[in-house]
Amino acid sequence: MKEQVAAVLDKVRPVLQRDGGDVELVEVSDDGVVLVRLQGACSGCPGATMTLKAVIENLLVKEVPGVTRVVGV
Repeated sequence: MKEQVAAVLDKVRPVLQRDGGDVELVEVSDDGVVLVRLQGACSGCPGATMTLKAVIENLLVKEVPGVTRVVGV
């Protein structure tokens, strides 16, 4: 599952990089929780929570079977 999650994050990464940010995959747990770390401009952005939930989590839950939620660390 970790490889699938990484592949989906690669789809999101260019959008984040355009705004000076990035995302790092930290861990994928056995129960489907994905831990990510927003980097660069995204780490301190007021919209980081929205990006995490509305963009990254929605895409991962939709495209990777078994992913239940995404948590920022």
